[in-house]
Amino acid sequence: MTFLLEIPNFTDPKIITALITLTFLEIILGVDNIIFISIVSNKLPQSQQGKARTIGLILAMLFRILLLLGITWLIGLTDPVFTIGFIEDANGLPLGISWKDIILILGGIFLIFKSTLEIHHKLEVPGEAKVVKAPAAFSSVILQIVLVDAVFSFDSILTAIGLIDNVIIMIIAVVISMIIMMIFAGPISRFINKHPTLQILALAFLILIGVLLIAEGFHQHINKSFIYSAIAFSLIVELINMKMRKNRKLVRLNQEEL
Repeated sequence: MTFLLEIPNFTDPKIITALITLTFLEIILGVDNIIFISIVSNKLPQSQQGKARTIGLILAMLFRILLLLGITWLIGLTDPVFTIGFIEDANGLPLGISWKDIILILGGIFLIFKSTLEIHHKLEVPGEAKVVKAPAAFSSVILQIVLVDAVFSFDSILTAIGLIDNVIIMIIAVVISMIIMMIFAGPISRFINKHPTLQILALAFLILIGVLLIAEGFHQHINKSFIYSAIAFSLIVELINMKMRKNRKLVRLNQEEL
């Protein structure tokens, strides 16, 4: 596949359609990135959380642009570097593992480990630990964001490669999607961190994404639409529960006033 590095003709409806489609795809694939950034940045002092989210998304944007500019090198990462003899691929041959697969597997393991650890911390009973934990270091949070950004960037760019062959359109789509995510990252982060049940749901979502990345690394392709549909359904159910809890609280307050 030959990739073009030239200014596209924006008067062509096909180009506009491709740009809108790719931008929408980048936003959808970036949702899990925003969730991770929101949860990790919540460990920082309030004054630093917005800065961490912005830096994290800017780094993700720059990393994806660099990957697109080195798209030939990126495609080379899909070439197998070793095989696993006891696992067969779709053709019945030993499973070939590439650098891309290694990155996805390690990224999935990191997401599962980090999300499980966060759930464990949130389930701790207040008062059990006598030592008060200090806020996380800013550099440590940024490092975690960069690591996950790298994994999500590879997955996002490799998906975009299969849709279009113009690198300029890919870069424009990445920039637009990142600007939109920067605008909504703050409200999304505050909404998630304000509701503990949504935090657990978001962490469960990240564990699911981690499993999906590991499966992708071993060439077990799972339709992502099923994953996102399940998460959307769970989110809708939780929002209904939140509304019900709010209504019950209002009824109880009204009864107490009477």
